[in-house]
Amino acid sequence: MNIEKVIFGFFIILALTLNFGFVMGEIEDPEHHNVMEFFSVILVNLIAMGLKLGDRSQIGALLLATSLVAVLQLISAAIVWTVAVHVTETGLAPGVMASIVSLAAGAMLANVVSVIMLVSDTLMSGR
Repeated sequence: MNIEKVIFGFFIILALTLNFGFVMGEIEDPEHHNVMEFFSVILVNLIAMGLKLGDRSQIGALLLATSLVAVLQLISAAIVWTVAVHVTETGLAPGVMASIVSLAAGAMLANVVSVIMLVSDTLMSGR
């Protein structure tokens, strides 16, 4: 067993599952979306993106692209959250929370594509 591939797969799948956990719940209810969970989603997605940087293959380029999309979506959501709470002081109104969760859901979709590509590549290389 290749420990590098285990760690790589672990972070790819952890990014998806953490993101799923954050998105679950009523889209407009801030009580259903924890800020610390959101922070961990961003952190794990950044680690997953870092792990994808070294691969020079075509599949590696596509995996990196999905990570870049996910991180861009998550950073956008973090900016919306920060501006709403600390700049405009409107707080986490239902519309603001819906925007944050929608952006995180977009990142989750990118993570789903990444996991599907990883599983497909693993199945194809096993033959």
